[in-house]
Amino acid sequence: MDELPSDTSRRADTCAVVFALCYPTLLTYVYFTALAQAPTVVQHAAFGSLKLIQFAFPLLWHVKFQQRRLELHRPTGLGMLVGIAFGALVVAAMCLLYKHWLLPAGWMHDAKEPIQQKIAGFGVNRLPAYMALGLFYSLFHSLLEEYYWRWFVFAQLRRLVSVPAAVVISSLGFTAHHVLLLGTFFGWSSPLTWLFSLAVGIGGAVWAVLYQRSGSIYPVWLSHLLVDAGIFWIGYDLVGRTFV
Repeated sequence: MDELPSDTSRRADTCAVVFALCYPTLLTYVYFTALAQAPTVVQHAAFGSLKLIQFAFPLLWHVKFQQRRLELHRPTGLGMLVGIAFGALVVAAMCLLYKHWLLPAGWMHDAKEPIQQKIAGFGVNRLPAYMALGLFYSLFHSLLEEYYWRWFVFAQLRRLVSVPAAVVISSLGFTAHHVLLLGTFFGWSSPLTWLFSLAVGIGGAVWAVLYQRSGSIYPVWLSHLLVDAGIFWIGYDLVGRTFV
């Protein structure tokens, strides 16, 4: 059980959470949209430096400002099972929708070129580089996102508001920067942008509840890992033939 903050620390914690909720969307706009046509080295530098700020902030706030110990709790077997089951269910649904509806109906046609351009902008034009990118996002970036959104944002919010409110608010923040990604790929007028954004929000809420119930980051990380791996598989099927 999280200890309740004092009035002074409550105001500071509120400011920290607001920053944490908004920063990833600003970060995504800068490196993903504003610098979309910049040279690869500039995109890499912006991505790396902005991400460093994002993922360093929760640890610094938790340890230095709040003076709390860093604790990672061991997962339960049931929590791990639920995480695997949810991740596998989402991947299966994504692949079925992609193969049997989105691809044959032509829904993915408009997204193909923007995805190719974004991958090329990061200097990824060969299969080994794409596999390395997919491995990084699936294994490591998913862990960092769960540390950021569930371990920090959600856990800080539940010290300030009720658990259901913390689930909703943290999930909205988690969804916001994904909207920019999806809007770039599918177009702002496409129903897929908003359908997939809704799916991201639901996924974020499920992961917040799973984190609350299990008390561990590992089940949500494993679930997130599977989903990211599924996304990269779909990406390869869509644009993999363009690799030189």
